[in-house]
Formats: sequence, structure tokens, C-alpha cells
Amino acid sequence: MVYFKRCLLIPAATMLMAVGVAHADRLAMDRLDDILGAASDYGITHFEEIEAKSNASVEIEGWSDDEWYVDVRLSLSDGQLLQEERERRITGAWGMSEEDVRSVFAIAASEGMVEFEEIQIDKQGMIEIEGDDESGRELEVYVNQGSDSASRVDRD
Repeated sequence: MVYFKRCLLIPAATMLMAVGVAHADRLAMDRLDDILGAASDYGITHFEEIEAKSNASVEIEGWSDDEWYVDVRLSLSDGQLLQEERERRITGAWGMSEEDVRSVFAIAASEGMVEFEEIQIDKQGMIEIEGDDESGRELEVYVNQGSDSASRVDRD
């Protein structure tokens, strides 16, 4: 019986730790200037994805010019480059501009989002931002690139 209880407790404890870690990968919406400042300092001009990796760093996938696609992890406290992958591509830069990112953050905030986990765009121009509202409820806001309102909001 003791063995059986341990078998149940260990996976349950592991799941609780995983949930705690997953929730830690969120940033307050008011950290947007820090994120975009670090990205600008690195040279990113177009964003495909921005993901909170901790309360002090982000991973950004996007373009530093028309040829170089980058996947970087940046510290928000000092802008330090923590990880970098670069790939030369011939497709040309695409994604969200800084203005697009700011607009979608404003739209998400108007829907009640106070922390964000990730924002990304697909090739059709649909932008999705995931995060939490003030009560910790998950929120996903979808915006067509260039629009000034949400096309869909999912609350979990």
C-alpha cells in the first residue's frame, strides 16, 4: 500500500511543479517597452513570435533584415543575449512590425489581459496572443493583422 501511494504522489507532485513552472513563464503586459527595446537593440525588424521564458527573459523569432531569420533569447533586465540562432533565408522578412505588436497588446489589454505568455502570427496574418486576465484565467485573443479589434476571444 505504501508503494502504491508513492506511485501516485510522485506523478502528482511532478504535475504540480510543471504547472507552477508553466505559469511562471508569463510577463506583465506593461513589460512591452522592455521587450521591444531589447528586440530593437538586437536589430529585429519583423516579429514572428515573442514568448515569455521567465519573468526576466523572452524568446523572439523574427527577422533582423530581409535575409536573416533569428531565434534569440534576450534578458529584459540588461538586454544581454542569452541564446542565438541565425539562418539565412531567401523568402524575405515577414511578420509583425513593432506597431502591430503594440496594437495587439492594446487590444488584448482591452479584453482584460494583464499578463502575456506568447504572441505569434501565421502566414495568413492572423495574430494570436495568449495570457491571463486579472483572476488568472487563461485568455486567447485573435486579431487580423492591421485590424483595430479582436476577431475572436477565447476565455478558459
